[in-house]
Amino acid sequence: MNIFIETYHLVKKVIDYPKSLIERQKQEKIAREQKIEQEERNKRLLAETMGTISEVELAKESLGKKDKTDRSNLFTFNYVVKDAMGHTVKGSFDAKTISEVEAFLTNEGYEVIKIEPQKSNVLTMDITLFGGKMKSGDLSFILTQLATYLRAGIPLVDSVRILSRQTEKPAKRKIYDKIVYDLVSGEKFSTALENQEDVFPRLLINMVKASEMTGDLPEILDEMAEYYTQIDETKKQMITAMIYPLVVLVVSFAVVVFCLVYVVPSFVKMYSETESSLPGITVFTMKLSDFFSSHYIMIIILMAAILIGFITAYQNLKDFRRRVQIIAMKTPVLGKIIIYSEVSMFTRTFAQLLNHSVHITDTMTILSKISNNEVYKEIIANTLDTLSKGGKISESFKGHWAFPIVAYEMLVTGEETGKLGDMMEKVADHYSNLHKNAIATVKSLLEPVTIVFLAACVGFILLSIVIPMFDIYGAVGSM
Repeated sequence: MNIFIETYHLVKKVIDYPKSLIERQKQEKIAREQKIEQEERNKRLLAETMGTISEVELAKESLGKKDKTDRSNLFTFNYVVKDAMGHTVKGSFDAKTISEVEAFLTNEGYEVIKIEPQKSNVLTMDITLFGGKMKSGDLSFILTQLATYLRAGIPLVDSVRILSRQTEKPAKRKIYDKIVYDLVSGEKFSTALENQEDVFPRLLINMVKASEMTGDLPEILDEMAEYYTQIDETKKQMITAMIYPLVVLVVSFAVVVFCLVYVVPSFVKMYSETESSLPGITVFTMKLSDFFSSHYIMIIILMAAILIGFITAYQNLKDFRRRVQIIAMKTPVLGKIIIYSEVSMFTRTFAQLLNHSVHITDTMTILSKISNNEVYKEIIANTLDTLSKGGKISESFKGHWAFPIVAYEMLVTGEETGKLGDMMEKVADHYSNLHKNAIATVKSLLEPVTIVFLAACVGFILLSIVIPMFDIYGAVGSM
């Protein structure tokens, strides 16, 4: 009983840990913002006293601070409206007052039926509750549509309105409505995306900023749509390659547990009645069956605790995440797949930024925020340090085990010829093809391996049951 109580407390601590960590991070963030705001207020008051800031500058700064503060003090309101076709539409919107929500919805052509504050205990299907960032496939579809509408001469705000009307998901409609609200308020498209940086990737936001300066937004949207399409295809290939072996492994485990818990005990009783000596393989299987039958609840709880603990540590502990990633990247076969995927994504993003004249240091900063791999983040950090000392980009990648020699040589060639963006595109295409081939190879190997594993497990249990039967029949026949 004490074991179950201790296990329960252990699991509870592991489950509660992320909540306490998130709450502590929120409190630290609020404290930092308050400290920064106080320091800036003191500087502003000092400058005003010394007469170094004009009244106009003070007014602009105050307006910017007010807008930022207002965004942090928004409330969520649920609404029910009717569109132009008479269809009832439900959703939610963030604003300071109900009148703001009503004014926005009326301006969008909706007939308002009901608006009410969202209750704090109501769980909404918000996209930020499920991973935050919008999926690559969704981004590809959205950006392609926006580029098509803009080329057809439809204004940007009307294009986003079309996306909002098309979607049936309240969470996505809320995202589009926020963008429309910001655009109608006079904000730039990049600012509207940046106001939802928990949903839209930093890369997309920066590319849209660059397009606003050059005036080629449709072209940028098309390029980013292609980029996210390729990223989505890579992820789907990984998922497809892993689904079959995972299903087989789960089925194998379920079959083995079923045999140990339900099949083997029925034979144990029969063999105990014969009082004959049993072979070692049968004794081992019987003991294993007895252990699973007696402690299966504790085993399930322990496995769940280990899984939750691993996921929590991986998400929140940088050193642990780095060690796991290094082990995975140095594992035979699997390591190549990870490295090919990371190099392809890194160089493709690098090329996109370089080809649109983003400064090299800004490019590296963006890359460090996009990548989730601590090994490549280290390389990027070293690159920034090297650039600050006047060195070349390639110096940080030279001889590194996580950056293949072919990619390094093309990086050097790109630096020397001044065509680094083009070279990185070629590297991305090359390693994208290698990644596809590696996944296909692993998939073809995993299928027979998992089948053999299942056959071996079931066969071992059957042998442990059948062998004593032959011994018993032989003894009976000799009598």
